[in-house]
Amino acid sequence: MEFLKVDTVAAARRKLLDSAKGWLGAAELLPIEEAPGRILAEDVYAPEDIPSFRRSTVDGYAVVSGDTAAAGESMPVFLNVKGSVEMGKTAAFSISRGECGEVPTGGMLPEGADAVVMVEYTEAFGGEGVAMYQSAAYGENVVQTGEDAGAGDRLLPKGKTLLPQDIGALAAAGVVEVSVYKKPRITILSTGDELISPAAYPAPGQIRDINTYALAALAEKNGYLVVGKSVLPDDEGALERTIREGMKTSDVVAVSGGSSQGKKDLTREIIDRASSPGVYTHGMAIKPGKPTILGYDDASHTLLSGLPGHPVSAMMVFELLFGWLLREITGGGQAPFIPARISSNVPTSPGRLTCWPVRLEWAEGGMTADPVFGKSGLITTLTKAGGYFVVDRDTEGLKAGETVKVYLF
Repeated sequence: MEFLKVDTVAAARRKLLDSAKGWLGAAELLPIEEAPGRILAEDVYAPEDIPSFRRSTVDGYAVVSGDTAAAGESMPVFLNVKGSVEMGKTAAFSISRGECGEVPTGGMLPEGADAVVMVEYTEAFGGEGVAMYQSAAYGENVVQTGEDAGAGDRLLPKGKTLLPQDIGALAAAGVVEVSVYKKPRITILSTGDELISPAAYPAPGQIRDINTYALAALAEKNGYLVVGKSVLPDDEGALERTIREGMKTSDVVAVSGGSSQGKKDLTREIIDRASSPGVYTHGMAIKPGKPTILGYDDASHTLLSGLPGHPVSAMMVFELLFGWLLREITGGGQAPFIPARISSNVPTSPGRLTCWPVRLEWAEGGMTADPVFGKSGLITTLTKAGGYFVVDRDTEGLKAGETVKVYLF
C-alpha cells in the first residue's frame, strides 16, 4: 500500500471543514440545568436590567452620602432612622438629608439614598436615632440598577462553552433555555488481532486495548457524543460491516489501526468502498501520525477517519483534527494554551509538522516546558505531559530557551 494523497495538517483541516460545515453544527434548545459544558449556538442578551433595583451589599443603613462626610470614630454623625427595609420587598419609604433607613444585605435601597454604611460602624442612639462612625462615599456598598448587566447587553457570546458561573448569569437574567450546538455523534473502532479487553490477562503476543478507551474519553472531552465502540480483529468483512453500520448512526466514524503499510491494513480500501466521494487524504505531513486517512460520504453526511494504531499518534491526530474541527464549526476559538520556554533543544522532521508532549514546570521568570521523550506506542508518554506544542514543517528545530505555545491537555 502506498500513501496516495499526503496532505499538510492545514490542508487536511480545510478538507474536513469543507465536508462538515454544511451539516455539522445543528442546534438544539436545552433547559439551563442541562446545559453546563455545552457550546452556545447564538449570542444571549439580557432581557432586563440585572439587578432591576438598587440593592445593598451589606447589612447596614442606607444614607445620603453627603450626610456622612464628616463621620469618624471620635466625632460620629447622628441620623434619624426613617424605617426598615424588609428583604424581598419594595422599600416602603424614602429618605432625605438627615435621615437613614435600615437595610439588609441584598435589600432594596429606599428612594433618596445613595450609599450604605455597614452596621459595624454604627450604634443605636435614642429611640429613633443612629450614630455613624464612618463615612460612605457615593455608591459605596451599593449595586446599582443594571450594574451586573443592562437590558439588551450581550450576556454570553456564541461559541462559549457554558461554565457554572454562566448558568448562574442566565438564571439571574431569567433565561431558562438556551440554544446550544448538538453534540456530533461518533463511533470509535479499534482493529487488531492482538487486542484484548483491559479486564483480560494478555497471552504472549497480545496487548490490552488502549485506543478505544482513550479516544472515547478524548472525544467526549472535545464535545462529541460517543454512540458506538467496538474492538475488531483484522477481518475485512467484519470491519466493513461495522463501518457501514456506524455510518447510519454517527456523524464521525474513527478507526484506529489498519492505516499504514502492513498487509492487513485495509482501512483505506474499506472507507473508499463504503463512502462516496470516499478517501481524500491518505497520509498527513505530521510526526507522529503520518498514516492518517480522511474521507467523506455524501449520502449519510459522515466523516470517516483512519487513525494510527499507536496511542500517542492516534490521540494527537484526533486532537489536532477533530478537536480543532468542532471548535472551528462552533466558534469556540483556539485550544487553550500558555507560553513557556523549552528547556532543551528540540529536533524536527523536515517537511512534517512535529508535535511534542511536554511537562510544564514553574521556574523563575515564567513557565518551562520540558519535552517528554518517548515512543508513540507508549501511552505513558502522554500521562507524563501537561500539554503539547507544535513545530511548523518548515522550521529546522528549536533551541533551548525559545518560547512556544503549549496547548493544554
